[in-house]
Amino acid sequence: MLRLTPLIAGAVGSDRRCCSELPAPRTGSCGGSAAQPAIRFRFQSRICDYGPIPGRRMGVAVNRDQILIRMQEIHEGAEAAGRKLTAEETAEWDDLERRARAAQQAEAVEKETRAKKVAEDVAKWGGVQVGTPQSDPFDIDVRSADTRTVLSRARGLIGSERSETVEHLTAAQRSTVDKLLRTHNDSSDNTALARRLIATSRPQYRSAFMKFAAGRHDEMTDPERRAVSEVRALSIGTAGAGGYAVPVLIDPTIILTAQETPNPILRKARVEQITTDKWKGLTSAGMSWKWDAEAAPSNDNSPTIAQPSISTFRADGFIPYSIEVEMDWPSFAAEMAKLIEAGYDELVTQALTTGSGSNTPMGLIPAVIAAGGKTLQVATSATIAASDVYGLWKALPQRYRAPARRNDLAWMSSTSVENAIRQLGTTDPNFTVNITEEGIQRLFSREYLENDFMAAMPTGTSTDPLLLVGDFKQYLVAQRMGMTVERIQMLFDTTNNRPTGQRGMVAYARLGAGVVDSNAFRLLINK
Repeated sequence: MLRLTPLIAGAVGSDRRCCSELPAPRTGSCGGSAAQPAIRFRFQSRICDYGPIPGRRMGVAVNRDQILIRMQEIHEGAEAAGRKLTAEETAEWDDLERRARAAQQAEAVEKETRAKKVAEDVAKWGGVQVGTPQSDPFDIDVRSADTRTVLSRARGLIGSERSETVEHLTAAQRSTVDKLLRTHNDSSDNTALARRLIATSRPQYRSAFMKFAAGRHDEMTDPERRAVSEVRALSIGTAGAGGYAVPVLIDPTIILTAQETPNPILRKARVEQITTDKWKGLTSAGMSWKWDAEAAPSNDNSPTIAQPSISTFRADGFIPYSIEVEMDWPSFAAEMAKLIEAGYDELVTQALTTGSGSNTPMGLIPAVIAAGGKTLQVATSATIAASDVYGLWKALPQRYRAPARRNDLAWMSSTSVENAIRQLGTTDPNFTVNITEEGIQRLFSREYLENDFMAAMPTGTSTDPLLLVGDFKQYLVAQRMGMTVERIQMLFDTTNNRPTGQRGMVAYARLGAGVVDSNAFRLLINK
């Protein structure tokens, strides 16, 4: 049982150790200045401090303060009566002391948790906001603002779930943009993206873009014209003097994610979004190893380092559309994103499958064929047998078939070739002819992709590529961030040359692709 001696008046600081363990105070009695009343009691030969009683506190601190006030009441009551604590008071005192210590520990945990959250915010956003929140996240000139401020504002904008600027984005799209804002290398400048994001997300630029799309240039206000000039001055992407940069948050070169694209190659390939015209990287087949006798000198097993580069090519598309003039921004953003994305995605799918590499990205199929030694022929022309599929799987090096690469490895063919493989179930029970299923979801426990830009099942002799298997992360797509559009005021019917009541946009983007490790693929071709 703790024996109580008279309370020592005064105030203490925030340290809750016994006063006998504290350094001498700078002024007054133990604990510091007399700015706040405090709870301190002398137990046996020690003066122990339970901390100050603040005016208003939140959380566990409030509960601790109430406990300490009750302890003070018990102590002062006994002192005023000139007696020791009664048995009942002693029992209550012991219980209160136990609860005070527990509350003190809980408060320490709460502070530690809060400190960790602050550290996480600093790491994620480049700082923490203290005091009154910013009423306008766009109140900076992105052309002159420092890097830290620009990145902090841009990431804060993406993280604001209530903002109408981003409410049309999915969680995957938010995550994609946030990742890009944290990526900085020779090919990708996150600061440039952040400046473009803020500039094209301003309410003034968004309204200017909507008026541009609706053909209402003459209604633009001075702030809207200044916002357009600011974006053009950034010179990011494929901007032209007369074009309008597509707002970042509806730009498919930035927000199109693997989960949402119907493009089978783009969904599985390694996609690098860049702010330059060329992606540059490093690749190696790995270190060479060998066995040596004891104490024998080691040979130079240095790996050969390659420095592949992938150039981007200009893609342009024409988008006919009609639009509601009074549409609000979230609705406009969602609809315009669909319009721009649809045609662009189909164009990219074809290029990534069969592109020649001349004024177009190098398609995956031509790249594997050009590498040499990566193709196998079917045993019988215009026929796929089970042995052809087994042979193609066996031809792929084992390290690419390893379980660790399961999510990257996939098969790909046209729908007609896929149907031919399903029919193998009539002779081989390892395949299926169940037409109630959507298609071959998996083959050898690996994903099966449908791509009708690949060759259909042939009817005679040819060298058509039929079935591909490989690690799709060894095919790299370099997508330059930033799309620009120019508007066509009125479309005319091709037969009578009369207006149709529709408008159109010409859009420009840049994209490149190439295989960084051709050994990761095997291709079955006809003969």
